[in-house]
Amino acid sequence: MGRWYLWGRMATASHHRSDVPHVGCAVITVSDTRTVDTDTSGRRIQELLRAPGHRIEHYAILRDEPDQITRALAALPAAVEVVIINGGTGLARRDTTYEAVQRLLDKEISGFGELFRLLSYEQIGAAAMLSRATAGVVGRRVVFSLPGSTAAVELAMTKLILPQLGHVAGLVRG
Repeated sequence: MGRWYLWGRMATASHHRSDVPHVGCAVITVSDTRTVDTDTSGRRIQELLRAPGHRIEHYAILRDEPDQITRALAALPAAVEVVIINGGTGLARRDTTYEAVQRLLDKEISGFGELFRLLSYEQIGAAAMLSRATAGVVGRRVVFSLPGSTAAVELAMTKLILPQLGHVAGLVRG
């Protein structure tokens, strides 16, 4: 048993060798109504990223227009390795972030959306199934797309994104 336990610890250590301690991030809020003053979710994401030393390389508020989202992702600074988008993941007619992001994904991280909905279910019940939170890789970047509520942002950031941020950035960086 001791040998297998040791092998597992060594395999995990080598698997995390490429982890990035401080990641360059972009925070994009998708909303037809929010401003810099009222964007509590975007502000919370930035606070949570800065606390462990990650860098905010870009911040924007965009209208919920798929072309705007696509153009913004294409124009990000080279230092951005992870993009965190909040807003536009619901079912309302104007919620189009999911469609914009989904078209761009080279690889989907399907477990992110699944786990987010599971954790959300524990907090808000059956309404969690209405979330279209998603994540994946676009070129050399990881993109997370979250609901716009501050509670949803807090949940996704603390339970899912921050614990794995340096690891996913390192994997995509190669």
